[in-house]
Amino acid sequence: MVRWHTGRLLVATPALDDPNFERVVILVLDHDEDGALGVVLNRASGVPVRETLDGWVDLAAAPPVVFGGGPVEPTAIVALGRATPEEAPDGATRILERIRLVDLDTDPILASVELEHVRVFAGYAGWAPDQLEDEIAQGAWFAIDAEPADVFTDDPLGLWHAVLRRQPDALKLLATYPSDPSLN
Repeated sequence: MVRWHTGRLLVATPALDDPNFERVVILVLDHDEDGALGVVLNRASGVPVRETLDGWVDLAAAPPVVFGGGPVEPTAIVALGRATPEEAPDGATRILERIRLVDLDTDPILASVELEHVRVFAGYAGWAPDQLEDEIAQGAWFAIDAEPADVFTDDPLGLWHAVLRRQPDALKLLATYPSDPSLN
């Protein structure tokens, strides 16, 4: 039986041999029988949000840059927002506790009433039907429960280590896995 991973993290294992996904942490936005898609949470770019979506800069979470969401459609913009505690995501696509997709056609001033902050991604990661399940079975990914703070971490470079460190037992030890084991 397939377990859908929407709202969970995919953490690249050291065995994953694809430079696009080396030590990435992906939040799965949608996973069903048609495949899966998500965004890379720990690839901050040097492009400030103000250069691409000026109206949204006041809501941009630190660091206020566009993140490389993945290799699929790198010019497509995806945004995630954290809803204020008072605002229930009414009809919005909820991914995780208070985390939802943001319609960037909405007036950012109006959105600021309902959102604490947003994170902007260029591109996304995608999988065909059954592809993600196969990759997990082959040991390319750890499927891990996400925490809302993962989406808006102010330390994206440390997210891979931080997510693994909070895991139980042997998985926690992988947080110390060196970038280049041959140098050990």
